[in-house]
Amino acid sequence: MRNKITFILLSGNGSRIRQFSSSKWMLSLSLFTVVAMAVGIGLLVHDYVRLKQTAALTYELQSAIASRDAEIVHHQKQIECFADEINGLKNKIMALNDFENKIRVIANLEKPAGEGNIFGVGGSIPEDLNPSTQLKTDQNQLLRDMHAQIAEIEAASMVQTDGFTSLLDKLEEQKNLLASTPSIRPADGWVSSRFGYRVSPFTGRREFHGAFDIANRQGTPIVAPANGVVTYAGKKRLLGNYLVIDHGYGLVTAYGHCAKLNVKRGEKVKRGEIIAQMGNTGRSTGSHVHYVVKLNGVPVNPERYIID
Repeated sequence: MRNKITFILLSGNGSRIRQFSSSKWMLSLSLFTVVAMAVGIGLLVHDYVRLKQTAALTYELQSAIASRDAEIVHHQKQIECFADEINGLKNKIMALNDFENKIRVIANLEKPAGEGNIFGVGGSIPEDLNPSTQLKTDQNQLLRDMHAQIAEIEAASMVQTDGFTSLLDKLEEQKNLLASTPSIRPADGWVSSRFGYRVSPFTGRREFHGAFDIANRQGTPIVAPANGVVTYAGKKRLLGNYLVIDHGYGLVTAYGHCAKLNVKRGEKVKRGEIIAQMGNTGRSTGSHVHYVVKLNGVPVNPERYIID
């Protein structure tokens, strides 16, 4: 009996006493089995918990990878868009440069000294970026090329801005010159005497007539042939009521024998503005305007400046 253990079960309700015996090795085996099962269940629970944690972490990593892949694709699309915009900007600058050159040809204006290729003296036009190919082969090189071309475009845009500024200044200067150049008849009527040598109606001798005479009835309007400033408005002994306009650029016009002067000294006049009325004042043989054009102080043929 030494190798057995007896168990006695007592009941509190008066039932009979129960007794059973078990050998020590069987009891040890049972206890070992119970402990082994408990350990096994514990390991299974632990592995299950670790598996769930690993699955959750794997899902998070997969989500992060998917999000990063989507972000990489988005960045690549942005890079492609930026590269295309760089190509577009470069083409627009070249188109603007061509437009400037055409305007200069039309206006007969040369580029200022020192203005050459907008991408530098002797510089060539940068080749177009090819993002779809370069992104697959060498993305870093594409980014370097983009940065380099942005710098070149910025420099070219500054050169182009200077070109348009100088062109605008030249066109404005030409506009002012054209507006200040006598180009229309100062009055309606018929030519009674041209510029050059003629026989004087007063002396009968051959003399130089440095004006262009237009005859018409008294009071016929006399208009300014160009923009300018009145520098003299008064009487002269032989020319009667006399008017002088300085148009700038060395050009001066004068009007003699007027019946009335409509402007005063210091006034600015515009082309086509009525400045006087035709008359017969001073030494004159009839109602007309004695029209004089001087270039740098020298009388020139007024007919050269009448284009209407």
